[in-house]
Amino acid sequence: MSIRLSAGRTDVCWKNACAESFFGALKNELVHRTAFPSREHARRAIVRYIEIFYNRKQLHSGLGYRTPEEVQDEYEAMRLAA
Repeated sequence: MSIRLSAGRTDVCWKNACAESFFGALKNELVHRTAFPSREHARRAIVRYIEIFYNRKQLHSGLGYRTPEEVQDEYEAMRLAA
């Protein structure tokens, strides 16, 4: 997998709105409310937050108020039907 840098102009905030929203939610809902005893504890908590809560339960306005898991399942069903 390769990552391509953004080719947009500086100070154009709309391009990163989804990422900014995610990191804001992560910080407000987990990071700033928890005292982690080690980096490993923090890493595991963040993985749990993403995999269990954010992807499976959190509704996203950019996805039509569905979870990422619902959108992925719908995409896979359409892909297999084609």
